[in-house]
Amino acid sequence: MNPHVLFWIPAALRLALIWIGSAVLWYFFGPVVGLLAGLALTTAITVSQLYYLSALDIWLDSPRSDRLPDGWGAWHAVYSHLYRLSHDEEKSKKELTEWLTRFREAMNFLPDGVAILDNVLFLDWCNPVAEKHLGLDLERDRDMRITNLVRNPAFIDYIILGRYDQPLEMKLNDRYLVLQIIPFGNRRHILVTHDRTDTVRTEKIRRDFVANASHELRTPLTVINGFLEVAIAQPDLDRETRLSHLKMMKEQGERMQTLVEGMLTLTNLESNDYPLKREPFNAALLVRQVFEAGQALSAGRHVFALETDGPETLYGSMDEIRTAFTNLVTNAIRYTPDGGKITVTWTATEEGPRFSVKDTGIGIEAKHIPRLTQRFYQVDKSRSRLVNGTGLGLSIVRHILLRHDAKLDIESETGKGSEFSVRFTRRILVP
Repeated sequence: MNPHVLFWIPAALRLALIWIGSAVLWYFFGPVVGLLAGLALTTAITVSQLYYLSALDIWLDSPRSDRLPDGWGAWHAVYSHLYRLSHDEEKSKKELTEWLTRFREAMNFLPDGVAILDNVLFLDWCNPVAEKHLGLDLERDRDMRITNLVRNPAFIDYIILGRYDQPLEMKLNDRYLVLQIIPFGNRRHILVTHDRTDTVRTEKIRRDFVANASHELRTPLTVINGFLEVAIAQPDLDRETRLSHLKMMKEQGERMQTLVEGMLTLTNLESNDYPLKREPFNAALLVRQVFEAGQALSAGRHVFALETDGPETLYGSMDEIRTAFTNLVTNAIRYTPDGGKITVTWTATEEGPRFSVKDTGIGIEAKHIPRLTQRFYQVDKSRSRLVNGTGLGLSIVRHILLRHDAKLDIESETGKGSEFSVRFTRRILVP
């Protein structure tokens, strides 16, 4: 049977009962009593209907299932049906809110920026990464047009042309960004941003590395090729001149070998194919070996001093740390005039072990210190060539220390010497 027919049956029964009751009273007590009783009952039912109707109107102004009034008769069925609808709606809203909250939480953990725009590109929502990339503030910039927020000519042209099938690469706020607008839904849009700053910097470092390596290798190759051409053109050169040429060719060949070995070392240190092997080794013995090797390299031209009271055992790559310590001692020997003093120190501090090399050499101007660990950076290139410097030593040291959670501190004053200190954390003391 139709549910709407069932809904009206109770009302029809109540009206039938009123008429029957009025007829019975009419029969026993006369028409006046019967009519008054029927009128009174009809009025009571009408007032109750108006009451329930008023309660329904009040509830509709603020529809909440916990505030729904109780009903009688047909109104009970109406209120029960409304209760179910209201309850289902509140449940759907709650589930939708939970899903929206989860979505926004997930978007907040994305490495890329995400912004939701409406059909006319007004900002609805964005995650913190998009705020950082585009310089936005969601609370301040909500409901503002994105072209008024991102004032970049390339971005505005991208919006005007509307060719969203291709991403846009641009520089914004010292960042290199890749942006793309993706239409979805009912003329809405998603703006996705990806930060390529680190990639661009890495590519620049690689280009500079190749350019600098080519430049550094060109000089020794030119010298060797020049002497070879002389040897071919003048086969009757006297023995002394020929030996002099061979000696210079050997020196330039050794310089090229040093450069190539340094570049290979840097490549290995930066490669994921060479993970750090943390093994125990005798650090005190290693420091003494590096100190004695420095004395041998100096050949008595400098005064050496060793101060050691640091820990004996470290956990890391002994070969890498040996390379770092040796580079620091070798640099001190190269840039300290004969008769100068070089002090090697190995101590224990509250933060962790500390290795330092202090010299009384030529010193370094303060403006050069921040760039000393860059590849091929040389304060005085002519002097570096005289002492067989490549500009890679401190860059190698920096990469080795990064792999061991250590830092390099540099203190220097022109004409008074320098001190290079390696500060390890306490992590290197444990397996």
